[in-house]
Amino acid sequence: MGSTDRYSSVTDLPATIPVFPLSGVLLLPRCQLPLNIFEPRYLQMIDDCLRGTRIIGLIQPDEEKTPARDADKPLLMQVGCAGRLTSYTETPDGRLLITLTGIARFRVTSELEAMTPYRQCAVDFDEFAGDLTPELGTEKVSRERLLEVLKEYLDTNGLQADWRTIKVSTNETLVNSLSLISPYGPREKQALLEAKTLEDRNQMLIALTEVALQQSASHETTVQ
Repeated sequence: MGSTDRYSSVTDLPATIPVFPLSGVLLLPRCQLPLNIFEPRYLQMIDDCLRGTRIIGLIQPDEEKTPARDADKPLLMQVGCAGRLTSYTETPDGRLLITLTGIARFRVTSELEAMTPYRQCAVDFDEFAGDLTPELGTEKVSRERLLEVLKEYLDTNGLQADWRTIKVSTNETLVNSLSLISPYGPREKQALLEAKTLEDRNQMLIALTEVALQQSASHETTVQ
């Protein structure tokens, strides 16, 4: 049984969760995200989380809509992903090295007036109930095209990949893992997060990679 298999229904998930705003960072169901925690407010959040549900919401700040005067407490995107704290290590200098394993996406319904130094939100998982079903829609994924553009991107940038691992990865693991490590900006990461289906995310990832390849080719032509 996986660490997130205990959540078979949205009713298994809390209606209120602490949130960790991080720009350009993505979490998706059943993916693992390592984090280095050092700010005092988030160290307390992890301590509280360990005593509670072990669930944290990763969400991006909406920096474009945040007034300059509110830079210390930016507005939040409306959609994030809840993760379970599945790994925890304390370093000699007081940092925490944790791993969040994605459970399901959520929509923020309101931010609470919390007494804690970290932010908390009331959230609704109903819209994303399908996230609790592993490999939902996997049969519709255009795997071959994704691998084609991935290979072209790696070759263009002189990068290597573990093709043996890729070969045995399920479609969900492949698409979501590549979305997590993709080098795109916050807006693109948010679009990948909010994609309705796995194939929608796959097609978006393909399109973003094709644009990156076109830009790379255009830059090379200009330099020459």
